[in-house]
Amino acid sequence: MKLKVGIFDSGIGGFTILKSLLKKRKDVEVFYLADTKRIPYGNRNFNEIRIIAKEICNFFEYKNLDVLLIACNTTNACALDILKKNLGIPCFDLINSVSEIVIKQIIGVLATETTVKSSYYKNALSSKKENLEIFQQECPEFVSEIEKEKLDFNKLNYLSDLYLKPLLNKNIQELILGCSHYPLIYDLLRKKIDSNVVIIDPSEALIKKLNESFEIPKTCRYESISYENVKFFVTSDKDKFSRKVKSWLEINKEITLVNLRSNV
Repeated sequence: MKLKVGIFDSGIGGFTILKSLLKKRKDVEVFYLADTKRIPYGNRNFNEIRIIAKEICNFFEYKNLDVLLIACNTTNACALDILKKNLGIPCFDLINSVSEIVIKQIIGVLATETTVKSSYYKNALSSKKENLEIFQQECPEFVSEIEKEKLDFNKLNYLSDLYLKPLLNKNIQELILGCSHYPLIYDLLRKKIDSNVVIIDPSEALIKKLNESFEIPKTCRYESISYENVKFFVTSDKDKFSRKVKSWLEINKEITLVNLRSNV
């Protein structure tokens, strides 16, 4: 019996969660929803994100999910309560998961504008550990650049220097990649940061929480990543998304176009 897992993001950011999941277990059937029509979420306001969250719930309602993995930090920050209430299933989120594994005192967070403005990271981290110094940095252009089919590494290098500088000037000890897209450029970021600074990919903490709640059957432990039981759904440009799936995941998969019925 496979565990039915829903993953959603505005685009390819959820690939980081998908990979972390499939590295650990193969007893899953995954429904991956990318709201490509409205990407990026990170510059949308609080109320817009909450409306979108309700539509996401409507999409997943008839998939008979066992669990939802929230791959979008912005939705996590603005509408976690809506997802939990409307779906009525376990919902694992990045922000609360990562807040449990932070061990240093001076923390940097790279995130979208809306995530930073919500202060959800600050509140979640502070609730788990006292006397933290938390510095957040908005990264308004990262997602749009990472979503490009052909990455502009000159632009990404420039933006990385721009966004990292204020945090590095604070002598941070840990850096949280507070948007699921950002681990996709982990290697680029790692080269710009002192090796003593720990870079945290929240997807690993999220999957750890999932596996603590849903035990992996001994007969179903990870051997190699397989995307056989993954179904992809997008709200626009399915051919473009198919090319991204091939580029980032090195697979060819059928992509299904869906309508979440909103003018937001």
